[in-house]
Amino acid sequence: MIEVKGLSKLYGGKKVVDGVSLTIPDNRITSFIGPNGAGKSTLLSMISRLIDKDAGEVIVEGKEIGQWKSGELAKKLSILKQSNHLNVRLTVRELVSFGRFPYSQGRLTAEDWKHVDEAIRYMDLQDMQHKFLDQLSGGQNQRAFIAMVIAQNTDYILLDEPLNNLDMKHSVQIMKVLRKLVDELGKTVVLVIHDINFASCYSDHIVALKDGRVEAEGSVESMIDSDVLRGIYDMDIPIETIGGNRIGVYFA
Repeated sequence: MIEVKGLSKLYGGKKVVDGVSLTIPDNRITSFIGPNGAGKSTLLSMISRLIDKDAGEVIVEGKEIGQWKSGELAKKLSILKQSNHLNVRLTVRELVSFGRFPYSQGRLTAEDWKHVDEAIRYMDLQDMQHKFLDQLSGGQNQRAFIAMVIAQNTDYILLDEPLNNLDMKHSVQIMKVLRKLVDELGKTVVLVIHDINFASCYSDHIVALKDGRVEAEGSVESMIDSDVLRGIYDMDIPIETIGGNRIGVYFA
């Protein structure tokens, strides 16, 4: 379990995350939603120890995140940032193998390559695994980085806008893979996501942030609600039930 207690972050004297407290349930998909500038990505980065917090605590399985050794934390928790830039030319397969570094320290075993192959298959990258990243589209690159995180095989997977640059087909593929990781392998997935309908169709728990604070949180049924969404986005979003899912009609 991950517990967040009174977490805050200031940039230029402004609190971009302001006293956030929440519990991320195990073996579930938790989606962070909210308008631009709400503090979603900053919160996710502090939870992963990617950036320092100014106040508060992040407790991972009963231990404050600052007390974890980096090598052990990397076997427990993985994160994919919103933008990823590499200064070296790598193939897809080489990139995905980087996910095994916490275990192999660069000397990959047969077990490591098994995880690499599984992650490549999960992301449907078999046909392009030997291509260089600079030969791929933005969406293919995104899938390769997600495969790297899957290969890391951590209990907690944190993803900052994983659907960036993806078309509809591959966005659905990614969300189905995340659902499978939770349902079949017992992973805990936390993601920042802009599309409330993807959050509605695939999440178990939704946390809405606004102005650096938790505006609301709860189940899909309680969160994908016109009154709740009006308070988050300052706009009217009618809700329709389609195929058993609650869909916000925000584009009309």
